[in-house]
Amino acid sequence: MKSTLPARLGLVFAMEEEQQGLAEHLQDVQIHLLGKREYRSGTLWGVPCVCVLSGIGKVAAASTVTSLIQHFEVTQIVLSGVAGAADTSLKVGDIVIANELIQHDMNAFPIFPKFEIPRSGKSRFATSSELSQQLSNAAQYFIQHELAEHISAASRAQFGLDQVQIVKGLIASGDQFIQDLQVLAALKRELPDLLAVEMEGAAIAQVCDDFEIPFAIMRTISDEANEHAHLNFKQFIHEVAAQYSLGILRQFCAQWFKAN
Repeated sequence: MKSTLPARLGLVFAMEEEQQGLAEHLQDVQIHLLGKREYRSGTLWGVPCVCVLSGIGKVAAASTVTSLIQHFEVTQIVLSGVAGAADTSLKVGDIVIANELIQHDMNAFPIFPKFEIPRSGKSRFATSSELSQQLSNAAQYFIQHELAEHISAASRAQFGLDQVQIVKGLIASGDQFIQDLQVLAALKRELPDLLAVEMEGAAIAQVCDDFEIPFAIMRTISDEANEHAHLNFKQFIHEVAAQYSLGILRQFCAQWFKAN
């Protein structure tokens, strides 16, 4: 069902570092405190939006997005952040844009099939193809034309950002920071098309499905979900992932403004 409300974008980030630099571009800012979270409403590159730091994990993400929909009446939602790679074709610095999301720690078997969300009849939740394509277009533009402007040569060399891939596919969420290759391998056996693992996206997908709100999820690969997953994590977010978000969201907002 298409919303009859004025178009308003909700932007969600799990960690402070992931939204670094965004606040200075938000104009006509109003700050709202709700449920121990700070929601900043205003315009971002001409787009009416509400930006919020959800915190880490599925419950935090679901609670935050529910407030965005019910209290701030956003009509579309985008999450930008980092994830661990779940496919050997991906490396640090690549971008995954979800076309489906699944909760890898949901298991109500034998009452329901493994991964299925009770009462929903599904285990995978599809993103908005339109929003996802806009994110993909924005990411392609950023990588091709602005990468060197936003990320230092030293960081590009350190993290191997010479041939960045932008792919679409399945992302799995769970309340677990995966850094065990055996855990990851077990997930991959059950979900062969899995590309990335993180801790919020599928919860957002479930809430958006409940409220029939279009959404999109973009993740930058920050690690390979193994025993080295914590190494240089904060540095990567600060020097690379946050710069990706800033540059890509600027391009995305330009497309969103035209479409709405």
